[in-house]
Amino acid sequence: MAVLIFSAGAYAQTVVQIADADLQENQEYTWTSDNVYLLTEMIFVKPGSVLNIEPGTVIQGVFGSGNSATGLVVTQGAKIYAEGTAEDPIIFTSEFDDGTLTELDRGLWGGVVILGYASTNNPTADGTKLVEGVNEIANPEAYARYGGTVDNDTSGVLRYVSIRHTGINVGDAAGNEIQGLTLGGVGSGTVIEYVESIASNDDGFEFFGGTVNTRYLVSAFNTDDAFDWDEGFRGKHQYWFAIQSPGNPDDGYGRAAEMDGATGDENTSPIARPVINNATYLGAGIDATNNAGDGEQLLIFRDNTGGEYYNSIFGDHAGLGISIESQGSVADFDSKTRLEEGDLILQNNLWWGFGAGNTITDFAADDGDDDQTHTRDYLSNAVNGNRVADPAFEGISRTAGSNGLDPRPSAGSPALDASAVKDLTDPFFDNNDYVGAFAPNNLWITGWTALDELGYVSQVSVSNEDEVGSDVPSSITLQQNYPNPFNPTTNISFSLPQAQKVTIKVYNMLGQEVATLANQQRFGAGSNQVVFDAADFSSGVYIYRLVSNNTTITRKMTLIK
Repeated sequence: MAVLIFSAGAYAQTVVQIADADLQENQEYTWTSDNVYLLTEMIFVKPGSVLNIEPGTVIQGVFGSGNSATGLVVTQGAKIYAEGTAEDPIIFTSEFDDGTLTELDRGLWGGVVILGYASTNNPTADGTKLVEGVNEIANPEAYARYGGTVDNDTSGVLRYVSIRHTGINVGDAAGNEIQGLTLGGVGSGTVIEYVESIASNDDGFEFFGGTVNTRYLVSAFNTDDAFDWDEGFRGKHQYWFAIQSPGNPDDGYGRAAEMDGATGDENTSPIARPVINNATYLGAGIDATNNAGDGEQLLIFRDNTGGEYYNSIFGDHAGLGISIESQGSVADFDSKTRLEEGDLILQNNLWWGFGAGNTITDFAADDGDDDQTHTRDYLSNAVNGNRVADPAFEGISRTAGSNGLDPRPSAGSPALDASAVKDLTDPFFDNNDYVGAFAPNNLWITGWTALDELGYVSQVSVSNEDEVGSDVPSSITLQQNYPNPFNPTTNISFSLPQAQKVTIKVYNMLGQEVATLANQQRFGAGSNQVVFDAADFSSGVYIYRLVSNNTTITRKMTLIK
């Protein structure tokens, strides 16, 4: 590990050079905000190891392609705890990021990859697969493996993380880019929320199978798709925002969402069926000219994928709005079949702003030789609650420095018609009185994103949460347990802004759940406490996690006997 003392571009801090050999198996590492960490090659957080990253820490990737590409890979059995804050996000970026890079500076390093043991539908003997390109660098190759049978697997926490200027080619073959954030077989025990991927030379986010749940994702100005899923991806997801850039004469833009079900013959299981609630997907603008990329449709469903979208807004795209593949490589294994069998659901969504036209007949027109009658019939069926109307955003400027990006619905918007909103019964989801990713009082992309740092986001003052009384906290907090270290009992205190249901679980350092202290238990506003009795546990470090509404907070505690 080499330490250099000099100015690191815009960040002007001590630079710590990281080589892959600096991280070994079964170790714990902490990267701190008083350094900039320079990834000099593809860095693998190896099995059994934990990487902690403090709020405000900057990680940069050296420029290099092919087998010299740089990036960060969290392998199966390893964990990352990158827990930034709205005021001090964690930033992954290029070594060239001196404050002058723009949304068109793409492909300057690899990206971030997380690999877990959750199931995929890959037609291999054990359901596992290797990340293409990364497997040509990994030594041993197993460091690039993902998939398995542990759907509640945890790979740690990513919160308030911005990933910038990624997507360089990785490995020997062309076309092996990794995305801003690549998730392979990541399980539902992993926390992914408030994560931005901007200026990727490939996709913003790609999900290869797995069951991870996510909230508050931003995918902006990427050459290929904003969101891409495949290989039996599932999980629950809320508040996704995508916006594409018209690019320049030398590049283009992809879809807001490319949704694939499987590889090969496409008839493997489990069927891809994630549930997304409250998304806002914006293309590159209704007048954009696509010189490259594959942005003909804003949304495409194919390869036997299912999926569910509720209470979302789709639009501002130069081509078609949607295409649902009607014929796969094996008869009756296509997305049209998933639609007919109820595995593909699109309900209570708002559609507007398509170059193909603003009627369902126009924006769901036949896609080449692929008849889309089934798509038009579905969207036109009143029982599904889809509407075609202008969402009347506050602003959707794609100009840096304009402060003109504000995708909240303005007063009188049809997005604010509470009677047109569908409530979901799963307790993971917030039920709101609006459609789209943004409430009228919550522009949650402010403060921590590159979009805001580069001057895209409106500077209008919004509350970002409901008002609460002075005798209760304004947000959920989780205190450090006391005493710590402890033997054998310890108190875990937390505070709530209003009465709500809370789940508190304890995990060992392998990510295995060992105790449930509260399971969707209702607690009152203000201070609350639970007790953890570890009389039957062995000494070591444990993780306790609080989950409530759209908040997940994780801390560590130490048992010493």
